Amino acid sequence: MAKQPKASKFLKQISPRRIAPPAIDGKIGVADMIDEAFSSYNAGRLREVCQVFTRKMLTADCTVGLTLSGALTPAGLGVSCLIPLIRAGFIDWMVSTGANLYHDTHYALDLPLHQSRPDVNDFVLRENSIIRIYDIVFDYQTLLDTDKFYRELITSDAFARTMSTAEFHYEVGRYLFARDEKLGRGSSSILAAAYEAGMPIYTSSPGDSSIGMNLAALQLAGGKLRIDPLLDVNETAAIVYEAKKKDGSSGVLILGGGSPKNFILQTEPQIQEVLGLEESGHDYFLQITDARPDTGGLSGATASEAMTWGKVVPEQLPDSVTCYTDSTIALPLLTSYALSRVKPRKLKRLMDKRGAMYESLRKAYEKHLKSGEETGTASRKPSKSSKHPHK
Repeated sequence: MAKQPKASKFLKQISPRRIAPPAIDGKIGVADMIDEAFSSYNAGRLREVCQVFTRKMLTADCTVGLTLSGALTPAGLGVSCLIPLIRAGFIDWMVSTGANLYHDTHYALDLPLHQSRPDVNDFVLRENSIIRIYDIVFDYQTLLDTDKFYRELITSDAFARTMSTAEFHYEVGRYLFARDEKLGRGSSSILAAAYEAGMPIYTSSPGDSSIGMNLAALQLAGGKLRIDPLLDVNETAAIVYEAKKKDGSSGVLILGGGSPKNFILQTEPQIQEVLGLEESGHDYFLQITDARPDTGGLSGATASEAMTWGKVVPEQLPDSVTCYTDSTIALPLLTSYALSRVKPRKLKRLMDKRGAMYESLRKAYEKHLKSGEETGTASRKPSKSSKHPHK
């Protein structure tokens, strides 16, 4: 029987870092506090999220996708966190619920939302035409004004066609960005900032929000605007397919879960399982959630389970982290950490390259189909592990 290593030596092999944090004082910065004092439990997982994000995902060759679910923009996280991350080039594309983009538009239109408490009397609020989102309150007129904005905007010629949700949001952002410039201010919304940065934003369920409801009303009135979700499926797959070419990498940062999470992760099964193209999964998987897998609430489940679907590179599981905490706590900390640790990246401006990426994917699929016809083989290939595991 081989001689067993001493416990102290084995401990250093599996975990060389000792828990010995310094005393926190009033001078320590957020990033240093996370590195030095966030040692264990979900504080430890948040530290790992911050470190993987900054040290591995924010390299020049990694394309970073972010998902947004839950009522985060009403709480101001779009303005405080996401716009700075977009401007710094730390987010290259996004999948969001329509509701987050709808409430983001309140900020663009300077329609105020107010801090409150979750235990206010909802009957009194209703009698006074006040809307509540947990501890956020605002006037019912805010909804009517935002609806009016969308109904008037989408009747313009720019929207009289079939488009993906990324195209739709880009056109909305174009208007909001021009409005911000006219008012002499910086981008006041995610949509305007994304337009300025050439960053595509997709909505996985375009009919499931007040924006979708107003688009549906336009259709009843004979409008020509049509949102094509199938374009979204292929465009997002094209982004990931292009990202992985020439040893590039793809990373996802998931805030919450739900449909946006599945939509960003299904890009890999779309490439591998459906289109039959050789791929290996996303290289980095970071999730901040308070859901649990054993109740079915952790949509898309864990990184290791996602690996079995081909969504995550097997060799990269050590760089896949799930932090079980509130996104409204974690995102401001992550944003501060990233901006203090990494210089801004060159903007990838994927919106400008969207057509070329789509065509590249189409040609690859066409070539695969032709090859299958010539050889008589099935049109699908099993996914393979990465030939070039990333550092």
